[in-house]
Amino acid sequence: MISALDGTIEVRGGPFSGVIYGVEELIAHSASDRLLARLADAPIAGAPGMKYRSFWTWDHSTNWELSQIGHQEIGVFNPYQKPPGGFLADYQRLIDFCSRNRIGGIIIYGFLRDSHGGVEAAQQLCRYANERGVRIIPGIAIGAYGGVYWEGKHRYNLSTWLKENPQHAAKMNRDVGFQIADLAFPLNFPHSDYTMSACPSAPETMDWMEEAVAWLAETFEIGGINIESGDYGVCDCDRCRARRDNDAEAQRREDVHGDSWSHTDMAINFPRLYAAAIAKRPDLWIYCEMQWDNLLDPVATSAQSALPQGAIYQHTANRSYWKRLRNELEPGYVASLPTQPNVLRCQFASQWNGDNRTERYAFNGGDFADMARRGAQLGMQGLTVWGEASDYSATVELSYLAFARFTWNPALKWSEFVTRDLAPRLGGEAAAERFLAIASELDGSAGLPVERLSQLQAEALATAMSWNGAVARRWLTLAEQIARRVHMGR
Repeated sequence: MISALDGTIEVRGGPFSGVIYGVEELIAHSASDRLLARLADAPIAGAPGMKYRSFWTWDHSTNWELSQIGHQEIGVFNPYQKPPGGFLADYQRLIDFCSRNRIGGIIIYGFLRDSHGGVEAAQQLCRYANERGVRIIPGIAIGAYGGVYWEGKHRYNLSTWLKENPQHAAKMNRDVGFQIADLAFPLNFPHSDYTMSACPSAPETMDWMEEAVAWLAETFEIGGINIESGDYGVCDCDRCRARRDNDAEAQRREDVHGDSWSHTDMAINFPRLYAAAIAKRPDLWIYCEMQWDNLLDPVATSAQSALPQGAIYQHTANRSYWKRLRNELEPGYVASLPTQPNVLRCQFASQWNGDNRTERYAFNGGDFADMARRGAQLGMQGLTVWGEASDYSATVELSYLAFARFTWNPALKWSEFVTRDLAPRLGGEAAAERFLAIASELDGSAGLPVERLSQLQAEALATAMSWNGAVARRWLTLAEQIARRVHMGR
């Protein structure tokens, strides 16, 4: 809350992030008298419509420091190719953006690697984020994804532990990997230390995982943990098959696009990890990943009913499944789930859905606004989207702003967003509408005539030339996207 009395402005907030949001509001209006005029009438107060607002990232493909080598744009088992300082350089810029725009947390897979500074760099990143009111949320998987320490010679690195305890390795039911029906090309998963998995039925595996999670929560000033069961295959040993005596779950794994994870594994083992983390830091956001495209067709329901209240249950949707959810979910369905609270995760509007082009540089603001608005109506208390691409490109920056604004206020009207947020950044309302129209035309077709692309490029360049500073940069990034397509002839 921001209030004024006797010439003094006071900023207060519940969590520390609330104070930061108030200060950012003051800074944003420091060049005008509008805020002071409002404060003369009454204090200004606000609270998020969606409590849980997070970016999802992999360390290797988070590219916010654009002046360094080693950028990658897709992958899940990638080595880190940037200079060691690149991890902090990328994420500090991302943290700054989140702090300015009221985005509560950043999920990081690859949080701990020897190659980008290990424990010391991760601790430094947490301190930087906490000072700015942003939660750092390491991503882990039960017996997969490198364990708690993604890559390096460390006792909580999965590859290191399995080489010392090979008897606890998983017996995979099929080759490592997964495929996404909404993605136009197949994914490749070369075998390496990154793809090793441990048997989740082995008591020794879960003892080690529980100890590792407690160490993670105790050693780092984290704001949460994102926990999944691993999504590139399940253990098929006798103990796992007996424990997973669940026909619905098994049936979902039958085809190439079927499930490559186990809800039963998650439901049985997650409570231990949740308890271990909360015991060290009671205020953590602990995301429990419910995996993809199954909210309407739940599996392992009886096991899930034992999951702890207070964890954040994250339901991921690819583009085609979101179309089903937004239309088929009945009012009250989310509130009736045994898992509470619940949030959505957008798997599309990124490199993971679509044709051979990446969607991470498209204008995704409409999708984010729709998921926030409709998700809130259905009882979802949060939204997670991909946040790896830098805000340098205007289409990305403005998409992230839509995510921030509509998760803060799901009742916001699109016209208000255009007027308040896009118009000042693009040269006025008419310019903003034109920018959106051009971006929509580009995103809507993988192939356009060169003559049409040249016309759009000339328009974007002409608009950029009539401005300077950030407005010019935004139009220039749009012109550059078009120029690439002109060069490619489509």
